[in-house]
Amino acid sequence: MKFNNYKYVRPDLDELKQKLTEQVAKLTDDHTFEEQYQAYLEIDRLGEEFSSMAVLSSIRNSINTTDEFYEKENEFFDVEAPTLMPLFHQISLLLYNSKHRKQFEEKIGTLIFDQTALSLKTFKPEIVPLIQELNKLSTEYSKLIASAQIDFDGKVLNLSQMTPYTAHIDRETRKKAQLAVSDWLETKETEIDNIYHEMVQKRHQMALELGYENYVQLGYDRMGRTDYGPKEVKKYRDQIYEVIVPIVSELQKRKAKRLGFKDPKSYDLAVSFLSGNPTPKGDRAWMVTRAKKMYEEMSPETGEFINFMLDRELMDLDSKPGKRGGGYCTYIPKYRSPFIFANFNGTEGDVDVLTHEAGHAFQVYQSRDLLSSYRWPTMEAAEIHSMSMEFFAWPWIDLFFLEDTEKYKFSHLAGAISFLPYGATVDEFQHWVYENPSVTPAERKAAWARIEKKYNPTLDYGVDEFMKKGTRWFRQGHIFSSPFYYIDYTLAQVVAFQYWIKDRENHEKTWANYLSLCKLGGSYSFLGLLKQVGLDNPFVEGTIKRVAKPLKAYLDGVDDTKF
Repeated sequence: MKFNNYKYVRPDLDELKQKLTEQVAKLTDDHTFEEQYQAYLEIDRLGEEFSSMAVLSSIRNSINTTDEFYEKENEFFDVEAPTLMPLFHQISLLLYNSKHRKQFEEKIGTLIFDQTALSLKTFKPEIVPLIQELNKLSTEYSKLIASAQIDFDGKVLNLSQMTPYTAHIDRETRKKAQLAVSDWLETKETEIDNIYHEMVQKRHQMALELGYENYVQLGYDRMGRTDYGPKEVKKYRDQIYEVIVPIVSELQKRKAKRLGFKDPKSYDLAVSFLSGNPTPKGDRAWMVTRAKKMYEEMSPETGEFINFMLDRELMDLDSKPGKRGGGYCTYIPKYRSPFIFANFNGTEGDVDVLTHEAGHAFQVYQSRDLLSSYRWPTMEAAEIHSMSMEFFAWPWIDLFFLEDTEKYKFSHLAGAISFLPYGATVDEFQHWVYENPSVTPAERKAAWARIEKKYNPTLDYGVDEFMKKGTRWFRQGHIFSSPFYYIDYTLAQVVAFQYWIKDRENHEKTWANYLSLCKLGGSYSFLGLLKQVGLDNPFVEGTIKRVAKPLKAYLDGVDDTKF
């Protein structure tokens, strides 16, 4: 069955609540373990039916934000899905306190109970209206960003379609493109400020109602982080500041030298070479054909996966008017189908979608038979699979870049390292925001500017006064919709670097290790997964220094002036 034929039906919430309530009655202590376990499996199945419709609605709304039907369906889920939370809260309580808990732990593992302990802290029925309001605000932000119409180069373009111009080989074009984007954002500045200010206030209110000092620890708990907290992340950011920032500053000097600039500006960051950034040498269909070849040759498992995705048309890759920006991978339980959403724009990022998002999709494809609670890892662990797949694709990357292959590898690795300080910037900013919830929007922007300068001391916005005052984060959707979900990318990147290092030493052994990690899904915590497959903990002092050494050696060994 093709994705277009996947049937959407709005869930009957009254019927669903009745069926869930019937199963809840079987979780009481006067029932046997087997009766409770079968009720748990039925609750899991009912939840998957509901989430399948929510995901289908969300995907189709992303593909066409002007489709009134799916816009209304999305509004339905924004408002009605939180009304199920009290029932699932009750289910969690009954399972957590079950007299058969030991047998449950033997059957399904302990992580679900560790995460339940956190979820019980992070919810009570009184916060449902706040969650509904936050869902509405998040949708409002997404629609606002997707609505961009920028007059440029004789066309009307959205933000994604502006990307090739911000990375154009001609410096004046890049500068004008950045200023055009900033000009559009400035027209929406008050709206974006207001949306985020409201979000911060509502999250702070939620934290106070749940007995937290502020949203910081609540944010961690809502992310299901069972084995580390803000203190560990602070020490981790310090490692990035001490080890990675000097390496990135050196890479930026090399770039400026390559480009012949004595005073590189922010609009020069997106281009790495005078000959232009590496680009895929064909269109979307050409790239997908090569991705098929790559995955069929990579392993039997990846071959089966890519043909499943292509046969069912589970990728929507072209950028078009009305389509939501960005890219993501999601999963439709009813059809046991991953789905990849992206906005191709002719840059190397298109190939990254076919590796990064496909890494997510491959992991969940390998975990399809696990309970829904364990199908996806926690956020930071999930990014390991996607970022590592980018590196496992290196032996086939010439299929996409042809003569630009070596240039791409240098750019990819240098870009991955250079990303770490930006990820730390986003994270430190969010900690500051939620530790200081009553500040003004202007004070928030000033804080961003200060933190950004700390992690990127050479950054110069030139004549772009709008960006200079601290607004780069306006386009970072995670800050709005998923607080504290961004350091996850950097944690996973540090782990993916370990796969890059190990793969160069022994491919067969490293691939087998990665495949076993994919099959574990989210049955262990982040640090638990690393322990299971023998990878180093990024929080431990010295890990980043040790990982960075071979990366720097590789980059130092490349004559980047030839590009």
